[in-house]
Amino acid sequence: MTDTPARRHRLFPDRLRRLPTWSVLVVGGTLVGGLTGGAYGMLTPTTYTATSYVVAVPTAKSTPESARGFAQAYGRVATQLAVLGDAQVWAGVPVRTLRDSVRTATSPDAPMVAVSATSAKPGLAVDMANAVSRALIRHADHTKGSTQVRLVQFSRAVKPNEPTSASPAVTTLVGASAGGLLGSLALLARPRRNGQNARNSKDAKNTENIPAASVPGPATAADARKKR
Repeated sequence: MTDTPARRHRLFPDRLRRLPTWSVLVVGGTLVGGLTGGAYGMLTPTTYTATSYVVAVPTAKSTPESARGFAQAYGRVATQLAVLGDAQVWAGVPVRTLRDSVRTATSPDAPMVAVSATSAKPGLAVDMANAVSRALIRHADHTKGSTQVRLVQFSRAVKPNEPTSASPAVTTLVGASAGGLLGSLALLARPRRNGQNARNSKDAKNTENIPAASVPGPATAADARKKR
């Protein structure tokens, strides 16, 4: 006798309930995480990052240590309105776009500032990075008389060949790993079935039904001696 579709539909929840709890949590979390990560990777636009470098050079009246200190300062100034206001003219984008897309990085060991720009268009990322570097060098030239440090172009940004954003395959793998981990944590945090406590409770109930041993009183003990 073959199973009808209705019977199969009824049997599926029963089989699902009979699965081990760990498999439902871990496998389910992995699947949900993988689907979520894959959807995120497919819906998120691809981005590219271009980076240009400027270096702080001390004058005859300054020292390398002073140049490294001013490089740190210029790295923080690069994303301020005073610099981005000039950079927007060469980049051809609003200041808000530059503020959201440009990041700087400095090193305590070298007087260098890295200016990175991210965009969905590789060419625009290059233009923004070079524009901010150019505006930063121009800003440093106005104050080199007092700082005794000037900025020079070390390396211009070039068009990136590969995107810096994660591919859908990577986001799917990360999502699946995170989902499996959360499922495992939920498995560890769930209330355990305390079978031992249930057995102890059952034994306690059985013990209550057993009559307690009584201690004979003085009269009962004397009667027992007389019968002997």
